[in-house]
Amino acid sequence: MAAKTKSVFVCQNCGSESPKWIGKCHSCGEWNTYVEEVVVQTRNKGPVLTGASDAPRQKPVPVTEVDVDQLPRMDTGIEELNRVLGGGMVPGALVLLGGEPGIGKSTLVLQMALKLKDRKILYVSGEESPQQLKLRANRLLPGAGEHCLIVSETSLERIVNHIAQVRPDLVIVDSVQTLEREGVESAPGSVAQIRESTAVILRLAKEQNLPVLLIGHINKEGSLAGPKVLEHMVDVVLQFEGDRHYMYRILRSVKNRFGSTSEIGIFEMLSEGLREVSNPSEMLLAHQDEEMSGIAISAALEGVRPFLIEVQALASTAAYGTPQRSSTGFDLRRLNMLLAVLEKRAGFKLAAKDVFLNIAGGLKVTDPAIDLAVVSAVLSSNTDLPVSREICVTGEVGLSGEIRPVTRIEQRIAEAAKLGFKTIVVPRYNKGIDFKKFDIRVVQAGKLEEAFRQLFG
Repeated sequence: MAAKTKSVFVCQNCGSESPKWIGKCHSCGEWNTYVEEVVVQTRNKGPVLTGASDAPRQKPVPVTEVDVDQLPRMDTGIEELNRVLGGGMVPGALVLLGGEPGIGKSTLVLQMALKLKDRKILYVSGEESPQQLKLRANRLLPGAGEHCLIVSETSLERIVNHIAQVRPDLVIVDSVQTLEREGVESAPGSVAQIRESTAVILRLAKEQNLPVLLIGHINKEGSLAGPKVLEHMVDVVLQFEGDRHYMYRILRSVKNRFGSTSEIGIFEMLSEGLREVSNPSEMLLAHQDEEMSGIAISAALEGVRPFLIEVQALASTAAYGTPQRSSTGFDLRRLNMLLAVLEKRAGFKLAAKDVFLNIAGGLKVTDPAIDLAVVSAVLSSNTDLPVSREICVTGEVGLSGEIRPVTRIEQRIAEAAKLGFKTIVVPRYNKGIDFKKFDIRVVQAGKLEEAFRQLFG
């Protein structure tokens, strides 16, 4: 009996189907995401994959009888990656790593594969040839890689056969958008192909307790390309962020079934690969001999990791009728709100001033505790009075001009003391903390005026 074919339109964002093309997806609300795909209606959905269904059938067992002692985490050889994963790779885990093109995803995973010398690694590349991978391996870790097997393949059936023959301890697939399964008529990278291929790999990983690391592309909005169901299927979703024009990269966990989603790892991109940054505070602070206006140091928190960052501001007289507001690494709407608070509550006229804000190091910071550093830097630039390099600040600024309490205040103070700061300004409403145990002078402020008095005298 011949297979029946029909065409459907599938949303490339969420995977919902429609019999005809529509401009706006009725499920996720995105525009112009529907693409025509051919669906083959057969009784058997694709060929049976050898190796994916050889495992014995599972029987229901009580949760108290499940043995987890034989599943130790795999050390990746990269401490920052271990931190984000929650201690290492879990056997049977499916990890999805996403990031912009050229950010260093393939470099990171190949560096990890070369360092795991006591494990057998299968590196499946659908985008690069073995010769290209060899050139990169020579640059990262010359002479290493006898344990790392590489193959350039996009067919899912052949990849499953390779896994059955090699029996590796870890599988790396670069990337999931290049996989193609027989029996699915749509092109590689489509919703159907990604969904089917990931489902097969997921079943294989769970049945054989095999950790698998998938590399995924991202779209222009910065989220992972492909259907949203992809993120639901995998166990861990990691996002590799940073500006290609800067050296620093941040690895953050978006989803983690085996650990915290608030940990981050920081790397520095060098010619010989990615270097782990164990002390990000020193990296993000510029060491200048003379004090300059428009600079304030904030004790920020990224996830659960405290570090000190430099906030730079420039306030100048507007050359045109409408003043400019520009922000790099900080929410522009929040900057406008803080400028309104400065004008209304503190009495500083900034309506006719251009204000430019920059977070040093190319970072994007969402911690509200950076507010006090932002207003201090803007005011410092406006009055041309420098903030002492021995003072750092932390605190959220409210609409009435009050300095609101922030989380993990002890960690922030300890980080400032460790880097040799003499004074730190903190919110007054953080209660129940013994500030005497820290080797740093702690000044509490409840209003902006009190903080400015301490900073500018």
